Amino acid sequence: MPNFAIERRCSGIVCGIDEAGRGPLAGPVVAAAVILDQKRFPRSLRERLDDSKRLTIEEREACRRALGRCVERGAAHIGVGAASVSEIDTINILRAALLAMTRAVAALKVSPTIALIDGNIPPPLACPVQTVVGGDGLSFSIAAASIVAKVTRDRLMRALGRHYPGYGWETNVGYATREHGGAIARLGPTPHHRRSFAPVRLALAGELPVFAVPS
Repeated sequence: MPNFAIERRCSGIVCGIDEAGRGPLAGPVVAAAVILDQKRFPRSLRERLDDSKRLTIEEREACRRALGRCVERGAAHIGVGAASVSEIDTINILRAALLAMTRAVAALKVSPTIALIDGNIPPPLACPVQTVVGGDGLSFSIAAASIVAKVTRDRLMRALGRHYPGYGWETNVGYATREHGGAIARLGPTPHHRRSFAPVRLALAGELPVFAVPS
């Protein structure tokens, strides 16, 4: 479970940053930057907050609502940034993820003194950056960012799913499933598909992606 140990070793205003959506075949990559007031962070949320991948949809949504209440009480600041499918296809997914992180920090109302980044590649920020491999399972600030980024992106993809039926975005949120691959091959890619990703390129070439072979 995450805690504030890493944050306590830092001076000044600490910001946790994480992203969601590097792997999907469709949709933007979304990043979040979160600053938490350690003294006012509620105990009930300390007991629930974790790496977004370890939580159910319901648990993530509940944590996101709780973080929103922290913002309302002035106990947290949240910034969200994204990089579009066009940017992903132009500059590649890694650079797009780093771009989304810089936009998330720029969206904060408070400038951080130091940023804790999940992973081992830092984005170009004005403040010092500390990378933390597996940080979403170690730091409350990064875990909170992982929740915000994941929930924000999933909500967006489910909303897009209503406008682009048949791809299963309501459940797969753009990731590569058999249903999604079969839909790309059958219906063709949408404007929200990442054409630089191999399974989408294969579908455009008329070749059925491996994961989409009908049973």
